[in-house]
Amino acid sequence: MSRPSAAPGADLARELAATLRGDVRFGAAERTVYSHDASNYRHLPLGVVKPADLDDVRTALALCRQYRVPVVPRGAGTSIGGQAIGPGAVVIDFRRHLGAVLGVDPERRTARVEPGAVLDDLQRAARPYGLRFGPDPSTHSRCTLGGMIGNDSCGAHSVAWGRTADNVESLDLLLADGTELTVGGPLGPAERAALPGLPGPVGRLHRDLQAFTDRHLALIRQGMPDLPRRTSGYPLDALLPERGHDLARALTGTEGTCALLLGATVRLVEEPPARALVVAGYPDETAAADAVPALLPLRPLTVEGMAADLIEALLAAGPRPPALDRLPAGACWLFLEVGGATPLEAYQAARGLADAVRRERSAAVALVTDPAERRQLWGVREAGAGIVTRLPDGGEAWPGWEDSAVPPERLGDYLRDLRALLRRHSLRGVPYGHFGEGCVHLRIDFPLTEPQGVLVFREFMEQAADLAVSYGGSLSGEHGDGQARSELLPRMYRPQIIGLFGEFKRIWDPENLLNPGALVDPRPLDADLRFAGPLRELPLALPYERDDGSLAKAVRRCVGVAKCVDPNTGVMCPSYMATGEERHSTRGRARLLAEMLRGVGAPPGVPAGGAIPDGWRSPEVREALDLCLACKGCASDCPVHVDMATYKTEFLHQHYRHRPRPVAHYSMGWLPLWLRAVALAPGAANLLARSPAAGPLKRLGGVDPRRVVPVFPPETFTRWYRRHRAAHPAPADARPVLLWPDTFSEHLQPNVLRAAVEVLEHLGFDVRLPAGPVCCGLTWYSTGQLGTARRVMRRSLRALAAAGLPEDTPVVGMDPSCTATLREDLPRLLGPDGRPLAERTRTFAEFVDEYAPDAPLPQLPVDAVTQTHCHQHAVLGTAADRRVEARLGVRNRVLDSGCCGLAGNFGFERGHFEVSRAIAERVLLPEVRAAGQDTVILADGFSCRTQISHLAEGRQAVHLAELIQRALRQQP
Repeated sequence: MSRPSAAPGADLARELAATLRGDVRFGAAERTVYSHDASNYRHLPLGVVKPADLDDVRTALALCRQYRVPVVPRGAGTSIGGQAIGPGAVVIDFRRHLGAVLGVDPERRTARVEPGAVLDDLQRAARPYGLRFGPDPSTHSRCTLGGMIGNDSCGAHSVAWGRTADNVESLDLLLADGTELTVGGPLGPAERAALPGLPGPVGRLHRDLQAFTDRHLALIRQGMPDLPRRTSGYPLDALLPERGHDLARALTGTEGTCALLLGATVRLVEEPPARALVVAGYPDETAAADAVPALLPLRPLTVEGMAADLIEALLAAGPRPPALDRLPAGACWLFLEVGGATPLEAYQAARGLADAVRRERSAAVALVTDPAERRQLWGVREAGAGIVTRLPDGGEAWPGWEDSAVPPERLGDYLRDLRALLRRHSLRGVPYGHFGEGCVHLRIDFPLTEPQGVLVFREFMEQAADLAVSYGGSLSGEHGDGQARSELLPRMYRPQIIGLFGEFKRIWDPENLLNPGALVDPRPLDADLRFAGPLRELPLALPYERDDGSLAKAVRRCVGVAKCVDPNTGVMCPSYMATGEERHSTRGRARLLAEMLRGVGAPPGVPAGGAIPDGWRSPEVREALDLCLACKGCASDCPVHVDMATYKTEFLHQHYRHRPRPVAHYSMGWLPLWLRAVALAPGAANLLARSPAAGPLKRLGGVDPRRVVPVFPPETFTRWYRRHRAAHPAPADARPVLLWPDTFSEHLQPNVLRAAVEVLEHLGFDVRLPAGPVCCGLTWYSTGQLGTARRVMRRSLRALAAAGLPEDTPVVGMDPSCTATLREDLPRLLGPDGRPLAERTRTFAEFVDEYAPDAPLPQLPVDAVTQTHCHQHAVLGTAADRRVEARLGVRNRVLDSGCCGLAGNFGFERGHFEVSRAIAERVLLPEVRAAGQDTVILADGFSCRTQISHLAEGRQAVHLAELIQRALRQQP
């Protein structure tokens, strides 16, 4: 449980909780989670409100006004300027409950959305009509329409379809004083003239706005740069009569400083039925930028630039995506997408564009029409904001000078000078972005954790601002200003315009309640940095080899791009997908761990200044990590490879060190030992498990009563193997392979290991076993019992060595979680002693694919659906499985179901059943139920098969080895 809120705000919290239908959270955990967005800044809010409906929004704002507490609206929290956080504010999270797409009007090509509607949800709603919302930032799977309107987001296709401001028809607004109105535009003279005559506060507001515009017509006309990507400052030129007094446009990009958004009507564009991608390669990024002006008249849908250093950072972080092979020669590439009514039409358009590219003799071209390859290439570009936060050598890079924009025809020269500025400050970064509109994304290795780093940060930011302005550019070309750039606005605008920004805000929000400190009267750009304050490196049990042995550096990997709060696809993050709570996401947990480290870092006698002062004993961190399934999805799916499963193991180890543990840590953490005891009398154990005593035993062991205790087989695999080998000696010339009899297969599902023996012997191998019992130690490792895990792993290594096989004998693991532990966690715990086994360990499919690539396999032309174990997805990969299935002739469909929800002991533990089932019900169980009775359910993971058997009404899943065994036995 989170500690109760301090006295400040307690009365407000009580009133809000008594009045609102939605969630009111003023505890330390929620304040911590909402103290960050995707920027460099940290502001602890007073509390968080997650309104259930618009009446909750109205009431919350009214109470905050009564208590003089500022309000910060928030969508997905992916703002990189710091505009989604505020010190001492009440943060209103619109995404949690106000995320509906209310309707699509295909005739008018518009859609009605709530402020928390996620962009991808809008795209799905519009797709049946052949429509889409034009702007599409890389965070499209989780960013909200309210956030896009607040920041005037753009995305890759804005060169064709414009910014958010170009696609907003009307906004429903709630002002700080409670006034509600709907604004739109552009308006004709008669419509504009009628507005001041409206009754009450709405009419007064329009009178003030029109008087403001009329007084400053010349200044506004002369003082606002004309750029396709100007999102810095308030867009006051939208108020001009010749612009139609477009209030919807004037409010887009105001970062929640003028009004709260209650709803919006947005315009949609026609979705091209077919697309093709032209990838143009150039010698360097300036050559690519210089080529852009000649390509824009051909009206491509995208003109995205990406240099070789981004690819280098990608490859340093993880495996090479196969689609990178489609990149043509060069050191910088333009992604030029075209559309058409048919694939042929799109291809012909791409050919024409490619011919134009080739007119530049230094350019190389590739045409990519395969949808899977296009998605993979775009995936690299969309992951850019995360990828480049770690430079190829492991250095940390940060936002700040994130998305400056200059006229496209001047982009090449600007990039040359920007690179030179970086060199003068001994800084590095990876520029990429929307070259077609002159917008450059750049994460820079500011030394913000060093004593003089803040001075370097400020000096560079000021000089970079001057550089962009000297090119006629904008400080921000997409993500707004926030705390990162608002202080720099006087370098872009004359003092009179800065004065107009303040006057404009006061018309809407005279009491400065809405997101104060952004845009107007800004906080300093080098204040409130999330790296500031005391920090102590705690003694650690795990090495964190990619982060210089530092947990603090490891959790700083999270920069807030929030791929983990995508609720629809991938493995990461299953607990968030089930609960919808930010603190149950990878990002939320990383924020809590970072705050925990801040809280323990103060010198003696100095207040910590953090919301979580208890260090390893923190109940807030324990509660958030309790629902972490340790699925490892974040270690692979997160663009910066935050590894929450490892951090959880560390925390549990430290939290319960020299303290009593939850009973589940003893019952299921030590399950390998208990199963060895059960194997002495499996029949008696089965009788006990199905007797009235089973209920009390489950309670005693911390097991949820709804979970079924598995049936214990009459014979372990090892006993069967000894009989089998005695009756069927291996041929003298057969190549030996060592089969790892993991605990769960050995004691609960020996049929899987038996199938492996039959298949491997059919392929001509001599299957051997270790000389004694082995265990990967995962149950101890995942529950933080690291001392025992090390001892178990070392004993297993001795059993392998005693088998007397050559040191290069491959080891085949049948369960993905056990195999992943051997591959990844064993060397992490044992260091060099664990690496030889890790290097020769293979999954069953990997072994068949690598060591018997040409061996004939039986044909089994069946339909199948596959549930991929999350550890296999994250650590081992599945390419070999797909190749083996193809050799079998299996018509397989891999489910995009993520984690099954059982995750070893997680789904068995008391208090986890509902979350476990909710995760499975998201995709896996509906797909299994819908599969025909003749469809094979493939699941190599013991957890996945168990979850399916428990919750899928009689369906059973099989291991790939069992499927091949079946095919062998069906052969004539």
